[in-house]
Amino acid sequence: MPSINDSKCILIVGSTAGLGRSLALGILALPSKPTVIVCGRRKERLDELVAAHGGDGRLKAVQLDVATDRASLKASVEDIVKQYPELDAIMLSSGIQHIYNFSKPETIDLDNIASELTVNYISIVSMITFFLPHLIKIGETRPSFIYTISSGLAVVPSPIVANYSATKAAIHSLSLSLNVQLKDQNVHVVEILPPLVESELHDHQGKSEVYSKFWMSLEEFTKATMECLERGDAQVPIGAIAGSYAKYETGKLDSVAQMRAAQLKAMEGK
Repeated sequence: MPSINDSKCILIVGSTAGLGRSLALGILALPSKPTVIVCGRRKERLDELVAAHGGDGRLKAVQLDVATDRASLKASVEDIVKQYPELDAIMLSSGIQHIYNFSKPETIDLDNIASELTVNYISIVSMITFFLPHLIKIGETRPSFIYTISSGLAVVPSPIVANYSATKAAIHSLSLSLNVQLKDQNVHVVEILPPLVESELHDHQGKSEVYSKFWMSLEEFTKATMECLERGDAQVPIGAIAGSYAKYETGKLDSVAQMRAAQLKAMEGK
């Protein structure tokens, strides 16, 4: 399978902090010297990133709020493609997380439930759909890539972040299906499954101090992930997630491919 070393221009959505920011800098440091487009809603963070790391001109920035309406999101994608016609890879790292206690249903904020679903899943599906015509076109002459970031919680959910876990399980399932569907178009779908990683994601929960005692550092996560991406792995379970992934997910991608082949054969027989 082609690897991230084959990418010439990659967009990282959700790269103003946390995993997305760290991976953007890891990709920028690749010997292949790709153009890296950092993307997020906080312009000041984007400007800081480019000022600090954009000395050679390969680091670009695009402001985008993935929670916007569908028409605006599509227009933004079209603008990005127009501005960067060499774009051959997208990495989708945006996400939000809330804690819920369903044993006290009166405390559940359904607006937060909807927001998580929109940012963590619906916006991802929408952006993939909007970028795909361009990525399929690129795939006619060289590999193109979609990098999704789900979570180890897609494999074994955490009850206190039940809705977040569900959105990541949806991304995991989608990634497996797209991997099989798009391979013939030379569009390669890679799923990254992080463990609990050092991140601002938990700041608003007041959990960062507790989690910091056992989360994986961003530096360690990025190093391990980049090794897998450079190797060309289609599924990238990192750190403590490797064990549960091996237990519950081994062979699943092959099974999805077999199901797809059987479905196509059945359709041909009609």
